[in-house]
Amino acid sequence: MSQQIRLDIFADPVCPWCLIGKAELDRALESRPAHPFAITWQPFRLDPQMPRAGMDHVAYMKMKFGGEKGIIDAMKPVMEASERLGLWINPSLIERVPNTLDAHRLLHWAGIEAVQTPVMAALMRAHWREGRNISNPDVLVAIGEGAGMKGAMIRRLLASDADVDTVQARELHARRRGVNSAPTFIVADSHVVTGAQPAELWQRVIDEAGPQ
Repeated sequence: MSQQIRLDIFADPVCPWCLIGKAELDRALESRPAHPFAITWQPFRLDPQMPRAGMDHVAYMKMKFGGEKGIIDAMKPVMEASERLGLWINPSLIERVPNTLDAHRLLHWAGIEAVQTPVMAALMRAHWREGRNISNPDVLVAIGEGAGMKGAMIRRLLASDADVDTVQARELHARRRGVNSAPTFIVADSHVVTGAQPAELWQRVIDEAGPQ
């Protein structure tokens, strides 16, 4: 039996460079179907202080980037990278920047059922391509059901405080270990790779790992 290598990815579905970093990694994994990675998505919210109800998207972006020119300058490389990778994101559809705590709770439960990656992909697609609010329980239930999870169970858990402490503790632990940006990739619990790296880098990592 081949030996797997743990790949922890600290990411937030509303983080554009997490979306791009995932797409680059996906390209590498598709080109190396015998890759050794066992991927675990770890919680890392871009803005842990985001109000529970989220914020108006335009107001948030102006506050974060200092006006329209700052927004354009920040989004230009994001749009260029997304077009190059065929992601076709549509930020103009986003009305609110959500608090992603519940999205990370869904990812935690998805991990228990071994469907984390399709759930993360669906969360990113809902936010970046469809402009859906991924703090809305109905949206989260639909995403979970799309990955084969039980919607009624998700709805019950979301209505409670189930695993709020777990998600927050994992994020705090990561920050205390020095994870301070998203995406951050940790290979085999020892090698840290930050940022949206090109597929070629991941191909080299896989090739250097050799037959497992």
